[in-house]
Amino acid sequence: MKTDFNCLYFLENEQYVIVEIKRNDLSEDADLSDVFRWLVLNKSTREVLSLIFRSMDSSGEVQERFFEQGYLKFNNESGTYIEKFNSGQYQFENKTGTPLPLETVNTIIAYLDN
Repeated sequence: MKTDFNCLYFLENEQYVIVEIKRNDLSEDADLSDVFRWLVLNKSTREVLSLIFRSMDSSGEVQERFFEQGYLKFNNESGTYIEKFNSGQYQFENKTGTPLPLETVNTIIAYLDN
């Protein structure tokens, strides 16, 4: 079966893309952690890191996601990702609702197919 997914959230900066996807190609009894995935793509190396989701919070316009690897806070225009282990902090533009670039889609499909 061909990998099929929808992009739920799309944040981007010069170096990275962070997306939340919902896989449509899995069975109805698949684990939610497999169906809903947060991924970080390095644009220059095409490496993909799967974030391990822990919890979420939303209050009004601000969304927060807590992962084993760090913390993401975003609104409709921008976001900040803070790495847990390297203490890196990255600013993003929220592009949710705009189509993912074809190269990003292909990178995600290749990652999910492995």
